[in-house]
Amino acid sequence: MSSSTQNPQSPKSPQSPKGKATSPAPAAAPTPLSAEAQDAAGILPATHWTEQPLPEEDVDDGASSIGSFTSTTASLSSSIFQYREVHGRTYHAEIGNAESWEPNDQRHVDAMEIFHHAILVHMGGKLYFSPLEQKKVQKVLDIATGAGLWVIDFADEFPNAEVIGTDVSPIQPSWVPPNVKFELDDCNREWTWPENTFDFINFRFLNGIVDDWYTLFRNAYRVAKPGGYVESYATGCRFLCGDGTLKEGCALEQWGKVYQEGGRKLGRTFAVYEEDLQRKGMEAAGFIDIEFRDIQIPVGGWHPEKEANERGLWWKLAIEGDLEGYINYLWNSVLGWTPDEAKAFTRYMRRDLNDPKIHGYFMARVAWGRKPE
Repeated sequence: MSSSTQNPQSPKSPQSPKGKATSPAPAAAPTPLSAEAQDAAGILPATHWTEQPLPEEDVDDGASSIGSFTSTTASLSSSIFQYREVHGRTYHAEIGNAESWEPNDQRHVDAMEIFHHAILVHMGGKLYFSPLEQKKVQKVLDIATGAGLWVIDFADEFPNAEVIGTDVSPIQPSWVPPNVKFELDDCNREWTWPENTFDFINFRFLNGIVDDWYTLFRNAYRVAKPGGYVESYATGCRFLCGDGTLKEGCALEQWGKVYQEGGRKLGRTFAVYEEDLQRKGMEAAGFIDIEFRDIQIPVGGWHPEKEANERGLWWKLAIEGDLEGYINYLWNSVLGWTPDEAKAFTRYMRRDLNDPKIHGYFMARVAWGRKPE
């Protein structure tokens, strides 16, 4: 764990190094990388996966039915539910500059729920690491809340706090604790909450979502109360290996390359851990007492240590809950692959995930900091 106690010169958060004061205009849909660009990035062509015998596995990747969801805070217009569709999977309707790479159909919501538990396992059963005092926490914000389970669990633990979760898709449950509220919003747009509003702001797994991490933390600084905390959970985008068992060209290795290039193509990086954006963004915004905890997460169930093995197994279950959903958008928009080509890749990905001889892992980081009083 590391910490920072550097005091800012002013109670106002400084500008982003990119000089961005407001969100950019919505970008046009990306065109896939050329074959030359993919080759330069080390990404194997689709024929590498389709022209060899597929692993023996009965994979059902049919499109799931879309559940019926309602907002808990307002009557949303029907346009909110006019979801985009990519290769049989649905994504959020147009809102601000948002372009989420994760589907919002019921199959993916179910996978999100498994991911919620997986992250709890990664964090030792805790919802947060910030040193919160229950009596002082009155208003809380969770950005990109997804299925909303973190908000619900936090609200149960802090029954006297108002807990707000925002997302670009209205996929949260309507039956929630009385101190929970969900709002439809894109975190890349200008934040409309007044200054000094929240005692705690939570960002969890915003990889591939944020246009500018410096702007994100500057916005959080403005709306956080003096003495309030911001916390971020994020992961690296590449699988690592210490013993050479993760070979170049295998599906696990290719996964990371596509996500890295996908972030560059979309202008929203997945390499949050590798680029140290949590710490850098917090420091640039003016937060103090910054600390972080790095967590090694094995891929699958190969690790001999019980706790590490459990972290890996739950992550594998979450990914396998909707592996097709996790690759569908990027493999389409970045590589231009067909559904059958992407399906062939998922077969190899599943094989690698379940191979105990491949000792891959990735890194996650939980970082938190305080706004000076």
